[in-house]
Amino acid sequence: MSGVVPRFGPPDASAAPRYTGLRTFARLPHVELPRNDVDAAVVGVPFDTATSFRSGARFGPEAIRSASILLRPYHPVHGIDVFGALSAVDGGDLEITPGNARRSAEQIAAGLQPLLESGIVPLVLGGDHSIVLGELRAQAAVHGPVGLVLLDAHADTWDQYYGERYFHGTPFRRAVEEGLLAPDRSLLAGMRGPLYSAEDVEQPREMGFEVIDGEELEQISAADYSRRVRARIGHGPTFMSFDIDVLDPSVAPGTGTPEIAGLHARQALSLLRALAGIKFTGFDLVEVSPPYDTPGQVTALHAAAVAYEMLALLAVTRHASAPSASSTSSGV
Repeated sequence: MSGVVPRFGPPDASAAPRYTGLRTFARLPHVELPRNDVDAAVVGVPFDTATSFRSGARFGPEAIRSASILLRPYHPVHGIDVFGALSAVDGGDLEITPGNARRSAEQIAAGLQPLLESGIVPLVLGGDHSIVLGELRAQAAVHGPVGLVLLDAHADTWDQYYGERYFHGTPFRRAVEEGLLAPDRSLLAGMRGPLYSAEDVEQPREMGFEVIDGEELEQISAADYSRRVRARIGHGPTFMSFDIDVLDPSVAPGTGTPEIAGLHARQALSLLRALAGIKFTGFDLVEVSPPYDTPGQVTALHAAAVAYEMLALLAVTRHASAPSASSTSSGV
């Protein structure tokens, strides 16, 4: 990004309470995209009819945006004003076709590619995990095959389910088949729970992915996780995907396919923060299903915090080259 005007960020909360105004992510302005004065755009993809168990993630973007009004700009761990380092907006929702995962993937790719071509890093709020195929098509069209950093209870590398090849358990296999992903530059972590057969364990590894299962992820430190991610992805373009079901259902019950014995919030945030300095080309956060959340919307609250951590990672990488000017986000 060049220049300092206009600089997009959330309004001053000392002027009006944070619960006022339209529900955008972190109270960011809603701006029509693409444009060349935006670093990052939060984009919703309310598609959930490729789920295998519980639907409802079509309402995920709305719930995450509502929970995100609690977010503030300064990240004390990274020591950075996230919205001071980034010109960030909420780009609204992409068009999708309920019940048609193949068509929706085409729409998602078509909607995101112009943003990427304009230098905008998208943070996509899902939606079920089938939406990542469209995201990766857009990523590959602009950056070539990307590496993948995945935190998820499931590898999502099946070939089909119920005879369907386009659903939320197959996107990364389809992405490899289409040449969108570089498995040798990808690390999948957090996989746990009972499976249909021993083949399910070896399947992602046979495709070339490195896998840290849930048991191992619980045992290693955030520093070790970071070291393995960095060694795996190298210096090429890299995409991060976070399925909320990597968290334990005791802290994130509102999801389509919950698995017990997952990460807790502090663990997940430590893993994310340990990746500071990696230049990600895009992010997504998927599978938040508000109908199964608690009355206090605890899953959406966790999701909003994770999304903020992703923006913080981007802010860290952009900070050194950001123009020195006072941000409009002060006082939020």
